[in-house]
Amino acid sequence: MSTVTEGMDSEQLWGGTVAALLVALVGGVLVFPERVYYGFVWHYFWGPVVADAKSAQCAAYADGSVSFLYESSACAAAPEPVAYPGYTLVSEVGYALTMLLALLGIVFMLRRLEVGRDRGLFYALFPYMLFGGALRVIEDAFDALDPAQAAISFPWNTLIISPVIYFTMFAVTLAALLASVWLRNSGATEGYRYTLAGIGTALLSASVGYLGFLAVTTDYVDFFPQITVVVLVGATLVTWLTWEGLTRYAPEVNEGTGKMGIVVIWAHAVDGVANVVGIDWARELGLPADLVPKHPVNRFLIGVGEQFPEPVVELIGTAWPFLLVKIVAAVFVVWVFDEGIFEESPRYAILLLVAIVAVGLGPGTRDMLRATFGI
Repeated sequence: MSTVTEGMDSEQLWGGTVAALLVALVGGVLVFPERVYYGFVWHYFWGPVVADAKSAQCAAYADGSVSFLYESSACAAAPEPVAYPGYTLVSEVGYALTMLLALLGIVFMLRRLEVGRDRGLFYALFPYMLFGGALRVIEDAFDALDPAQAAISFPWNTLIISPVIYFTMFAVTLAALLASVWLRNSGATEGYRYTLAGIGTALLSASVGYLGFLAVTTDYVDFFPQITVVVLVGATLVTWLTWEGLTRYAPEVNEGTGKMGIVVIWAHAVDGVANVVGIDWARELGLPADLVPKHPVNRFLIGVGEQFPEPVVELIGTAWPFLLVKIVAAVFVVWVFDEGIFEESPRYAILLLVAIVAVGLGPGTRDMLRATFGI
């Protein structure tokens, strides 16, 4: 069988799988709305987003209606299903599976566009990973503003709340990619990568600039540049030490990814260091209060850190296990992506690395900028 035919069969299999899942989900929602929609989809996926958009402690469903509760005691007393802002283990698994399925579809699209075989796509998409985190912080800033001051209000603000923001970012990035490829094909540019990177950089600059504007014009948004300096310097130092150790003692680990491995480790180092700074050292760096973790895995690892003796906790805090796990996981990813993976399926390997970097750099950028602007 030819490669073209194999590609068509793969695309058809992917399309059939997506269609079957959608039919099962939509059918379940229509036939069993209470159990499938409110008991599963709303409880674990949509409810947390809406509760976050309303700045509520939780959202509770009962007797055919949804109510938003603003006190922890009311949430604890409400009958299930109750949706809290943030992630759950169920939602994180669901989003991970959705991401893997979406990546396959993107691979087929890139194949048709005849882009993505070289590693330039990885670096061209780097600004978008930062932009996603900055865009999420803008929504955080809107939570405390008067609705008349917020540029985006409910329900449109749900588009820039996790995890919906990942779909929003996908649409924005796809539009930028298609525009860049069109300019290349029309002869306006020699390639697509610099155009794609330029659009992302412009979006990132605009979002950070808007946060700066809010810091100047509102009382709620402040500015603590020392946070960004500490996070970036700390993450870069952790990355350099890790990379030097790999290069000297285990060079086979980074043979496949090359310098892309540095970006992978740095992205997750930013996430880890931002958590350490925001959760353990925000007050010491000038913020009025420490940040609160939202991810269940993060909360669990902080709980592990709290089990150490009090003198140790006072000296190094409780968030450092999260940083350690982040670095170990990033090194493992770099090791798994050997040369064979890039030779066999370069587009999928590059896109999977992009997703892995985004999963670290998106939340890390958000935590860093939230603390930097005192949100």
